[in-house]
Parts: sequence; structure tokens; C-alpha cells
Amino acid sequence: MSKPRNVFLIGPMGAGKSAVGRQLARMLHVAFMDSDEEIEARTGVDIPFIFEKEGEEGFRRREAKVIEDLTRMDGLVLATGGGAVIDPKSRSNLGARGFVIYLMTSVDQQLARTRRGRERPLLDSEDPRSTLENLLTAREPMYLEIADLTVNTDGRRVRAVADEILDALR
Repeated sequence: MSKPRNVFLIGPMGAGKSAVGRQLARMLHVAFMDSDEEIEARTGVDIPFIFEKEGEEGFRRREAKVIEDLTRMDGLVLATGGGAVIDPKSRSNLGARGFVIYLMTSVDQQLARTRRGRERPLLDSEDPRSTLENLLTAREPMYLEIADLTVNTDGRRVRAVADEILDALR
């Protein structure tokens, strides 16, 4: 397979999309972008603030616009937010404009990887495990719908995951 013009990483929070994306972009010698970081750069505020002021609906509108814009670029590895696949148009744009990789991970791994951060508004709950389980149940069919490749990241180093993806892209 020849190198695709774009690689889009999807999956739940804590799957390693940003870390793997940065490594993969270096290996492919292309730009790396993170849709959440782009939203923050465009608004000048962090995502928890957007959730606080506009709710999840307002954030998702901003996210869909960023996905629309970034998927039009060429030569890019893009790490998306865990909920980027909720919007049907975003799913369509991701699926049509690049090679989509679902980074799959268990809820246990998500809990381990996200427990220190405070930047995840959806985990600001009494029972983060149940929240993650419910999000995965709702979103996994959408991840699988557009994924060209699924890679499990549980207990794996970033470089090993990036190497597996690079091998699949060849």
C-alpha cells in the first residue's frame, strides 16, 4: 500500500491517539495535529471551559468544524477527540478523506491513563468507570464503522503501536 495522504486516529480517551499520532507523524515525515488542541488554539480557552460555558453540544459543534477543516488538509496525522465520531458528517469526512485507525483500549487501561488528568470534562463524575463503559458502548460501533484498521493499545508502548501502524500502511 502506498502512503495515504492522511491518517486519522480515532478511539476513546486514553487510547493513546495523541502520543501515537505524534510518533507516527515523525515516522511518516508529515505534520501532526490534534483536534482538541486545535479547538483550544482557535478559542483561546481549554476544553473544560468550553464545556462549562457552552455544554457538550457547543463543544461538539466546534469539534465538527475543526474536523471539517483539518480533514481537508494533505499530509497529516490527525488525533481526534474520543467523541469526534458522534457527528455523522465528521464520520463521513474522516472516512472519505484519509486512512482511519481505531486505537482500541480497555476501560481498565483508560482509567489508568486518565486518572491524573483534570482536562476531561466527561470524566467529572462520581463513577468514571461507568461513564467510560457507557461511552465505549455508545461509540464503538461508530469507531468500527469507519475504521480501516483497528489496533489494540492496551499495555503497549507508543513506539510499538506506531510501528504496527507503519507496517500496515506499507
